[in-house]
Parts: sequence; structure tokens; C-alpha cells
Amino acid sequence: MADYELFQFRLKPAPGRQSQAAFAADLKDRGAASVRGAGGEPLGLFSAQLGWAAGELALLVRWGQRGRADLEGLAVVDRLHRDALAPTIRPADGDALKPGGIYVLRWFHVLPEAAEEFVRLSGEGWPDFETRFDAKVFGLFRAADLDGFARYLLITRYGDHGEWERSRDPSTAAMQTFMRRQQLTVWTQAASTLLTAV
Repeated sequence: MADYELFQFRLKPAPGRQSQAAFAADLKDRGAASVRGAGGEPLGLFSAQLGWAAGELALLVRWGQRGRADLEGLAVVDRLHRDALAPTIRPADGDALKPGGIYVLRWFHVLPEAAEEFVRLSGEGWPDFETRFDAKVFGLFRAADLDGFARYLLITRYGDHGEWERSRDPSTAAMQTFMRRQQLTVWTQAASTLLTAV
């Protein structure tokens, strides 16, 4: 099973979207080549809509073999944070991010003794969730523990923000399962993003 990594960038401030444009151009020219040269596959760049500052972006990389991509020196990057990610139930090795819609990246901190149940409940809720709504879970990833808690990153595509809102319906079987999962969650944070090909 492949390993993944999320590179989270904070860009230097500039008027308008100058920083984002300069970063995207350098990522396309140099960054993607660095990832590929190190044995990785850049799956997509997530840019902020809601929940992140305007100058925050994240790049998801799938590693066939673990390398070290040189992304620290990309244009206008003020800060870079990296999270190594291990897939749980999803994604499978060949899965791809589907263009269009919105992607919600949601972090969970979970009681460590409840980590396996958290993953199980997630998988139990997905079939009803994906049947009822224009939504598809790309992956649920385990990151390194922090402050004694198990950390997970859930990446989900929705048709739009309205579909995300409709999917919160507490009467659905999926949401009832997710509410049980919430009882195992100590902290969570989500951001709505747009996906760009790299």
C-alpha cells in the first residue's frame, strides 16, 4: 500500500492573488518535477475557500518509494508543514481525485484506544452517505500521533457547499453513524477547498 504526504503551505502576503499565482507557477515548473524525481506522484493542490487563510494551500502526494522532494524553496512560501499519511480503508493505490466540486479536508484528534472503532464507524457510514448525496470520500489517513491523541485526515469531495449542508441531515443512517464517531473525537477542524491539477 502506498504512502502519502500532505504538504501545507502558508504564502507570504501580497496584494490580490499575486502570491498564489507565483506559487502555482513555481510548483508547476519546479515543485512537481521535484516530487516526481523523488519517486512521488502529485495528486492535486487544494486552495483555500473556507476555514483557511487566503494564502494557505496544501499539496497531496502519493509516494511509490519514499523520497525527499525539495519544496521548501518554492516561490513566496513563508512556512511549510509536512504530514506523513498512511491510508486506512481508502484510498486504494490507484484512486484519483475527481475534478470539480469542493474538497473538504477535515482533521480529527481521537482517543487512542478508540482509533480502530473510529475507522470502522467511518467505513460503515460511507455507503449510505455516498448513495444519498453528491459526495465521495477519497481517503481517511492516519497521521502521526500528537499530544497523546490519534490523528486522522479525512478528504471528501462534495458537489458544492449546498450538498455539504444537505449531507448534515441528522435523520440519515450515515449521520447517525458519524454521530457515534463524534463521541470518540476530542477535536476536529475542517476546511473547504478547491482542487487544482498539478
